[in-house]
Amino acid sequence: MAKQAKARRLASVEAMAKVRTLRISPQKLNLVAQSIRGLKVQQALNELEFSQKRIARDVRKALYSAVSNAENNHNLDIDSLVVAEAFVGKNLVMKRFHARARGRASRVEKPFSEITIVVRELGEAA
Repeated sequence: MAKQAKARRLASVEAMAKVRTLRISPQKLNLVAQSIRGLKVQQALNELEFSQKRIARDVRKALYSAVSNAENNHNLDIDSLVVAEAFVGKNLVMKRFHARARGRASRVEKPFSEITIVVRELGEAA
């Protein structure tokens, strides 16, 4: 007997993309995520295109991936998509040591983070 498919975590009018290892702190990544939350997809892409933040390029790729998932996997209309959610989480932290005076060392932490983008199709009423 075949294993039954899991129920979707998202609604039928939603699609998601997730990037797991971004080499930036979650606090800095959240600034970019806040700037696109609730915007239409085209406006969000424009916002990320002209953003001065280095990580905006990777967030833009993730947003393109979410739009592609919506179009190819769920047959949603890409012109009526909105960034419903964009949330950030912590990931691993690289620990490095920095040489200091008198033979001491101090710890340098290099955090990674992850971002999840959910796009939703707006109906005709909205």
